Amino acid sequence: MISVCGLNCSECGAFIATKNNDDELRKKTAEEWSKAFKSDIKPEDVRCSGCASTAGVVFNYCQVCEIRACGQKYKVANCAACPDYACDKLTAFFAMAPAAKSNLEEIRKKK
Repeated sequence: MISVCGLNCSECGAFIATKNNDDELRKKTAEEWSKAFKSDIKPEDVRCSGCASTAGVVFNYCQVCEIRACGQKYKVANCAACPDYACDKLTAFFAMAPAAKSNLEEIRKKK
């Protein structure tokens, strides 16, 4: 399950904790993300049905994510399907998440 930006939702602590209703994983993920992103993330904030979800809950940041909003605007499953691949927003994101770039590149090779 690859998100709009290329992250693998099925490897995400918020997605897994939501899917399995795992409060311990929510707590662990909140602690890790609070340190990594220098933010105060509470365990109750760690809930996500996946970036592409329109009916489920998404993590707080996903609600304001420019890449996700762009993908929704252009109605693409992920950025690999975008004719403007890889735009400046995405390229900047790849610097922080190289695995996302790898995922999208693999998808593009298969098309």
